[in-house]
Amino acid sequence: MQVQPHAARDEVLGWEGEVLWLRVRAPALEGKANAAVEALLAEALGLPKRAVMVVRGHRSRGKTVEVTTDPEEAVRRRLAAFPTRG
Repeated sequence: MQVQPHAARDEVLGWEGEVLWLRVRAPALEGKANAAVEALLAEALGLPKRAVMVVRGHRSRGKTVEVTTDPEEAVRRRLAAFPTRG
């Protein structure tokens, strides 16, 4: 996923190819943006915050997250439901 920190609001922008774009209000300082990404994605997927974790890209805008929950297929459907960026 690609993340824009220090944005006007927290939002999931949608898919661009294989990349999910997000904006978070938190600054890219001391892990604040990473925590905001985890919280935003968890909320958007209807999951507890502990189910979403940034696992790669802690210091960059390009991030990889891990979603740990059951059933996996339900999460895949929710991710697929995000819009495509035009």
